[in-house]
Amino acid sequence: MAVLSSSNSLFRLLHLLLLLFNSFTLVLSLSDEGLGLLAFKNSITEDPLGSMNNWNLSDQNPCSWNGISCKDFRVTSISIPKSNLSGVLPSVLGSLSSLRHLNLRNNNLHGVLPLHLFNARALQSIVLSGNSLSGSIPPQISNLQYLQTLDLSHNSINGSLPTSLLQCYRLKTLSLTTNNLTASLPNAFASAFPALERLDLSFNQFTGPIPSDMGTLSRLQGTLDLSHNNFSGFIPSSLGHLPEKLYIDLSYNNLSGKIPQNGAMENRGPTAFIGNPSLCGPPLKTVCPNDAGASSPPSSSYPFIPLNSPPLTSNDNLNNGGGKARGLSKAALAAIIVSDVVGIFFIGFFFSYCYGRMFSHPKDHKGGGVESGGVKRARGKRECLCFRKDESETLSENVEHYDLVPLDAQVSFDLDELLKASAFVLGKSGIGIVYKVVLEDGLTLAVRRLGEGGSQRFKEFQTEVEAIGKLRHPNIVSLRAYYWSVDEKLLIYDYIPNGNLTAAIHGKAGMVSFTPLPWSVRLRIMKGIAKGLAYLHEFSPKKYVHGDLKPNNILLGPNMEPHISDFGLGRLANIAGESPTLQSHRMAPEKQVQQQQPQYSTSFEGAMVSPTRNSAVCYQAPEALKVVKPSQKWDVYSYGVILLEMISGRSPMVQVGTAEIDLVGWIQLCIEEKKPLADVLDPFLAREPDKEEEIIAVLKIALACVQTSTEKRPSMRHIADAIDRLNIATS
Repeated sequence: MAVLSSSNSLFRLLHLLLLLFNSFTLVLSLSDEGLGLLAFKNSITEDPLGSMNNWNLSDQNPCSWNGISCKDFRVTSISIPKSNLSGVLPSVLGSLSSLRHLNLRNNNLHGVLPLHLFNARALQSIVLSGNSLSGSIPPQISNLQYLQTLDLSHNSINGSLPTSLLQCYRLKTLSLTTNNLTASLPNAFASAFPALERLDLSFNQFTGPIPSDMGTLSRLQGTLDLSHNNFSGFIPSSLGHLPEKLYIDLSYNNLSGKIPQNGAMENRGPTAFIGNPSLCGPPLKTVCPNDAGASSPPSSSYPFIPLNSPPLTSNDNLNNGGGKARGLSKAALAAIIVSDVVGIFFIGFFFSYCYGRMFSHPKDHKGGGVESGGVKRARGKRECLCFRKDESETLSENVEHYDLVPLDAQVSFDLDELLKASAFVLGKSGIGIVYKVVLEDGLTLAVRRLGEGGSQRFKEFQTEVEAIGKLRHPNIVSLRAYYWSVDEKLLIYDYIPNGNLTAAIHGKAGMVSFTPLPWSVRLRIMKGIAKGLAYLHEFSPKKYVHGDLKPNNILLGPNMEPHISDFGLGRLANIAGESPTLQSHRMAPEKQVQQQQPQYSTSFEGAMVSPTRNSAVCYQAPEALKVVKPSQKWDVYSYGVILLEMISGRSPMVQVGTAEIDLVGWIQLCIEEKKPLADVLDPFLAREPDKEEEIIAVLKIALACVQTSTEKRPSMRHIADAIDRLNIATS
């Protein structure tokens, strides 16, 4: 028995040694590159999508791992985008000597760019956009002689561009938008990249002049975007040598002087130059000082006085003979007056004729349009040949068809997928139809169709929509992509599933049962709206104004978090040829406003009474009825009305007897009549007496927002801070 027991012990020992040997063999079987990638995996603290789950020590090589591509069993590509990876970039990636492509865009990577990464000298593309990387671009980037794509956009990269970057002469794409890069561009910046096709340096803090050699980038495509920086000095005339189809965006810098009008710089719209107060000349309305009064060339009939000449006196001579200057004769003056009268009469007759052609014509029996002589007549309107342009001039040859243009690195669908998707009409407003679109992979989007026409304004539309597309905030609906063609214009947004705030406050028409929102949810919505508006007003690149804020365009997410929508929609619809009933950034002409606004009788100061007033007008500040430029205080007033609506649970128009009073006026009436708080509050909130102090605090904020005087209204940043300080758990 002792021999048997000893034999069993020896067997177990041999078995254990065999297991250890096999494990050691498995470790040794994985290649060095595989071990390096496992070190990368260990530097990742979160992998919620399991992108690295099959990265195992037991494999002989990593070529079958997710996101890894190989050639001859050497790692050539690491591509794990949009996977919510959290962690840092390890230096060990620089040991992958055959690595050509690194794509980790749209994750949550932080930390700095490791110096040893640039030891991977075979790298051809580095795409790390949409992370939280910080620090500067190391000078060791010059090691990457084969680099063609460098995309570090939407990070927190700081410092200046290293001069060593100029040695990466094969670069085709350089995208550094939305970082914190400073200082001026290196000397001979553009000349160093003869193959460059895409350059985006927007939304940084670059200073100094625009390099004069920028015009040598003859292969650029799409947009040269230098906007939202601190570039100063004159615009180099060499930019006129760039490709004519290239769109150049120099907006929101500190540029000065006259805008060059040569080559690619000719016929640019003003949106390419706005935000530079010291720029002058076409297409801006600001006249350059040296051009003032020089629009008319000297005439042989009248003397020309240069700008630097002293003013004329009665003794100044105007002819070589030295005689006194004489005024025009009475006959000459009479001839001029007669010719002016005749000219004005002729112009008036011309316009009257065309006006009659446009609005006076026979209709068919059905009251619709008819066609005659090849000219299509619309109902109530007829084309006037007096103003008709050649068809070749009305459509730009460059905008007959464009593919879907993504505005976010996370956009993974194309136009074909969008057009093949299931679509459901969500609603039709004054600005196009909105569809709920479900792609084959389950991704749900909201797509708004704008009107036809406006084809000649593509560049203006492009600039506007791409600026809006750069806005990213948890409480603002993100514009993800757009499509433009002559007869179809689409805006593609995130789909927000829980409807709008109007339905959440008052319920939907035909709803059998409706449960009002508890105070904690209402306050969370109030906070979110305030933060979204504060971002637009204070922290967005252009310090925008929404201009049309109301509960209908505040959408609610899965957890009832608010998302402000329809920002900039009026402007885009105007460019696209739509005729919106209310535009966000532009009010109707004064006469039109006067015709649309009903007459109000005033029962007390501030309360406007009308049985037919449009409820949408109730959210507009009193000064919005005048033809003035929208201001941030408009949004503050609209926000105050929304707060009152959420506190009271009442509609924006309150029935008082046989008339209606707008909500602001009704609240003021309740205050004047010293009615108890219970009469003002939504009855559902009366069930939460412990929240009365907070409700009163928000009511005071709302009343401050709806002050008639714009100067007395607080800023959205202060409002957001005040609401945020309320001691309440909003989860």
